[in-house]
Amino acid sequence: MVVALVTGLAFANAAATGGTSTVRNKLTLMAPASPGGGWDGFAREAQTALRSEGVVNNVQVVNVPGAGGTIGLSQLVGMTGRDDILMVTGGVMIGAIAQGDTPESLADVTPIARMADDFAAIVVPADSPIETLDDFIEAWRANPTGTSLAGGSLGSIDHLLTLVLAEKIGLDPADANYIPYSGGGEALSAMLSHTTTGGVSGYNEIAGQVEAGQLRVLAVSSAERVPGVDVPTFVEQGVDLTMSNWRGLVAPPGLTPEQTAELVAIATELEGSAAWQDVIRRNKWTDSFLTGPGFADYLTEQQAEADEIFEGLEK
Repeated sequence: MVVALVTGLAFANAAATGGTSTVRNKLTLMAPASPGGGWDGFAREAQTALRSEGVVNNVQVVNVPGAGGTIGLSQLVGMTGRDDILMVTGGVMIGAIAQGDTPESLADVTPIARMADDFAAIVVPADSPIETLDDFIEAWRANPTGTSLAGGSLGSIDHLLTLVLAEKIGLDPADANYIPYSGGGEALSAMLSHTTTGGVSGYNEIAGQVEAGQLRVLAVSSAERVPGVDVPTFVEQGVDLTMSNWRGLVAPPGLTPEQTAELVAIATELEGSAAWQDVIRRNKWTDSFLTGPGFADYLTEQQAEADEIFEGLEK
């Protein structure tokens, strides 16, 4: 609680804009996670692109880690009317809200834009006897609790994908032996050391180990193959499963239509810039830009799906 309070005070100080500045002069991007993670990387890529393209003169990134992003969400909800702040969000936060006890949700903030999709991959060590998705499914069906998967925190996209995959192949998701880790490095170590049978991770987070021949990718969760990633999808291999670790931007509640429109305009200029399109290509993301009522509806649908998955586990 003390850490959260200190972090919140630091964030409030960093985000203060003064009486005469506008959002085009100074914007704070909140990454609701520790430095070095996916949301932090996304925020810093956006910071660089916004500056280099002259969309916003001064962009600061502030980290507010904890509880799958819901500590940051709670702080953002309390900043009613502030139009100089955007928070990075995505599928991980949806899962954390579904599983946690936080009273806030993404229904309590102002949707601005979905910016990109990232996709999860199921992997095994390169020297594993499991060579294909079919091999993995066969092993999992034969020994549901003895076949383990490493991944991110409970409620993460890694966790959700594991539960959905179990259901799709006829297993009880409650029997899935999912082992959560607080950091990607710990999960990677578990995979490489054969502590777990395999793992689920954002493809970009394990691409280096795949290219180095340490991990073998069995499938990715995109609807179609990701450009530059020569790995079959679940759908190609007969499993009707797609899931996006999308990333987007939201603002505090209580904004006027004019304030919201200006933030949407900033996101739109970012998405259309050459610098941001280079970010998309370099990170092997998919540009899935969406604003307005469409993005608001998407958030509602995503939360409903995640809620249903976890409610099913509780029955």
